Amino acid sequence: MWSRRYLAFWGAVIVLAATAWAAGRGTLSWLCVVIPAALVLLGLRDIGQPRHSVLRNYPLWGHLRFLLEFIRPEIRQYFVEDDTVETPFSRAQRSIVYQRAKGEVDSRPFGTELDVKVAGYEWISHSLAPTKLPSHDFRIVIGADRAQPYSASIFNVSAMSFGALSGNAIQALNRGAKLGGFMHDTGEGSISPYHREHGGDLVWEVASGYFGCRNDDGSFNPDKFAEQARSPQVKMIEVKLSQGAKPGHGGVLPAAKVTPEIAATRGIAMGQDCISPATHSAFSTPLELLQFVDRLRTLSGGKPTGFKLCIGHPWEFFGIVKAMLESGILPDFIVVDGAEGGTGAAPLEFTDHVGMPLQEGLLLVHNTLVGTNLRERIKVGASGKIVTAFDIARTLAVGADWCNSARGFMFAIGCIQSQKCHTDRCPTGVATQDRLRQRALVVPDKAERVHQFHRHTLHALQELIQAAGLAHPADLRAHHIVRRISSNEVRLLSELLKYLAPGDLLIGNFRYQLYEKYWPLARSDSFNLQPTA
Repeated sequence: MWSRRYLAFWGAVIVLAATAWAAGRGTLSWLCVVIPAALVLLGLRDIGQPRHSVLRNYPLWGHLRFLLEFIRPEIRQYFVEDDTVETPFSRAQRSIVYQRAKGEVDSRPFGTELDVKVAGYEWISHSLAPTKLPSHDFRIVIGADRAQPYSASIFNVSAMSFGALSGNAIQALNRGAKLGGFMHDTGEGSISPYHREHGGDLVWEVASGYFGCRNDDGSFNPDKFAEQARSPQVKMIEVKLSQGAKPGHGGVLPAAKVTPEIAATRGIAMGQDCISPATHSAFSTPLELLQFVDRLRTLSGGKPTGFKLCIGHPWEFFGIVKAMLESGILPDFIVVDGAEGGTGAAPLEFTDHVGMPLQEGLLLVHNTLVGTNLRERIKVGASGKIVTAFDIARTLAVGADWCNSARGFMFAIGCIQSQKCHTDRCPTGVATQDRLRQRALVVPDKAERVHQFHRHTLHALQELIQAAGLAHPADLRAHHIVRRISSNEVRLLSELLKYLAPGDLLIGNFRYQLYEKYWPLARSDSFNLQPTA
């Protein structure tokens, strides 16, 4: 018995055949022959192919489903979503970046679109005695006691590698950093010619693949490292332990995507997968990590050196801090990457369910350093979904000294959140190695947008700091931020988050269960817990 799908399909074939016959008599154009014939052939192929059940049941029409599925993110983003829905960044968040990057008016008419009565809504307390600050060029000194300390902006470009981003995107970010006097993290893909072309300040990220400073077997090469690290353009060295997008995972750049430029930059062979191992081969314990940090600092000529991580097992970080106390070797900085981070493509489970969010990770790092009297000697950076001045203010209030942003600066150079980063089909030339697509990104124009986004965001931060009656963003504390708990209750962030006092851990005043349970069991000679009886 013929099913309805076959009847519908062959009915269409008859109509198309009639159309073709009419075209043969000269009453229709030749297109009316070619197009129906192509559709008939496609329909026949759909019925016979074994892969897609939808197409076997609905030849021709089934392709409409795939088309709609393909453009679903754009339909949702442009026509369905509310301006304040964050998935992963709201239209309002993206718009503020675009407006500041272009130097357009970023004011909002007619009041807030946020629901100020919903739980989770936050604001910064203002003062009846506002201050007047001379500049928005807020800076901190990292590695003050080192041979080559660095005066850093409190807002910078987070780690994004050449290879993940296009050469034009890297140039635009670095030229913008040069114009604005802020730092540009290379990401783990090493220092490419595109990073060097415009001379913007660099933070060289050294990860488990040791790209740019590796031997043929993937191990660390100190001579290659020293040669690049001593470049005047490199201001700091950052050892990457993990990243928010996929902590503990590692990564692979397939051989097909390894271009000659990427191979030369990373020091890898063409025709082979580029492997980023999940762990480092240069160290395996907290003490060895600190010794590696100190070694890089020496090889670089005394430049500030630290590490970046997304917090996982809390006792592992406790072990690192215990190793600091025992060895006397301190990093100059620690960057905390929140699980909200996401420039790198990652498995869904890692994106959604692995890694500590920024607030909790930052608080743990800040508290542990405070509790061991090390906080004043180590600067703390933070990254993870930071794009606005309030994001910066809130993060500094929780415990950071400076903030990094990746996707914020991607928006500034033209990213439209198409979420095609991992496909090499980025429509704006930001996250692709396709030469034709890269042409869409005009470096001088986008570099100026990077500069303006940074400048206008820090100007907005200046206005927030003045409204709060403070002299510098470093004066922000958790009690300056208020959060709504319910429709009829609000609390200061300092009342919701638990903070240690200086030296608490040294005297055994653990204050809450996490430290009471795991601090005594953390080890400086292993990332594992002390065995218990």
